[in-house]
Amino acid sequence: MAAPAVPVDPPSARSGEEILRRARREPAYGAFWLMRIGYAVLPIWMGADKFANALTDWPHYLAPWIVDLLPFSAQTAMYVVGAIEIVAGIAVAIKPRYAAYVVALWLTGIIVNLLTYSGFYDVALRDFGLLLGALTLARLAVVYDTAWHGRRGGTGAGVGE
Repeated sequence: MAAPAVPVDPPSARSGEEILRRARREPAYGAFWLMRIGYAVLPIWMGADKFANALTDWPHYLAPWIVDLLPFSAQTAMYVVGAIEIVAGIAVAIKPRYAAYVVALWLTGIIVNLLTYSGFYDVALRDFGLLLGALTLARLAVVYDTAWHGRRGGTGAGVGE
């Protein structure tokens, strides 16, 4: 059974005031925007910190077997990770309908890394929660973010729109 049609805001109607008004009126729309902002800002923030190591010593989280496979240092790997996270955050801000799946895949890779490195199971579980959130954002984006090939201002009710 198809979901009821929920109008997607045309780009011209997406003023901050309009978004806030609709988010207060429609809980699912509000959830979409909270998650969109969170999954844009946090990867950018965490990605930038991979260059500064201000929050933690990021190379410490990389499983030794992965470090052994790399042709460069763990810190250089964290620079690459940071750049990818920054790009992922920007992509979520621009097009969460697709980028949320990229973030979910990225989190899956992080979880695999952490599960193969004793002592980080709690962080892997937390990242599993983030993975579920990214998948939830992707599902909400089917309704609230137009498809690239879809009609502008369409209903947003289906994946193939």
